[in-house]
Formats: sequence, structure tokens, C-alpha cells
Amino acid sequence: MKNLASIFISSLISFSLFAQQRARDLGIPFDGTTGAYNAITDVKGVLVGYKTLISGDGKFELGKGPVRTGVTVIFPKGKTLEPVPTAYFT
Repeated sequence: MKNLASIFISSLISFSLFAQQRARDLGIPFDGTTGAYNAITDVKGVLVGYKTLISGDGKFELGKGPVRTGVTVIFPKGKTLEPVPTAYFT
């Protein structure tokens, strides 16, 4: 449950005004030490990919664009599509 709370707090911080700071910079304590880049990709086997779609330019027109959107994908077990439990309780 402690880890779930840590993830929740980290998520809130990333969407806050402090998005440019790390949780530890804000005084939120976590067990352990950070990796070389203090990022999710420091975890062995984790891969992160993204795609940004940009279509059109000029002034925005509803239903026509321009479009600026994207997606980020996290592969917790590397280059495999093996299922990964995201949460469980006993």
C-alpha cells in the first residue's frame, strides 16, 4: 500500500505546477537511491517509447485542426507483450 501511495503522490506532482521538479526535490521521501538519470528508464529492462502527431498549421478550427497530440508507451518487461499485473491485493 505504501508503494501505491508513492505512485499516486508522484502522479499528482507530475501534473502540478511543480512538473519541472522531482518528488525528492519537493521533500517527499522515497526508499533507496536514484539511478543515473533519475528516470523510469534507469530500471533494468524498462523501455519507453513515444509518438507525437502533428498535422496542419495556422489558426485552430474545431474539427479541422491543426492537430497536436501524442502517446507514450511504457514496456515494463522490455520487448515483450507478456501481461504485467498493474495492481493486486491479497
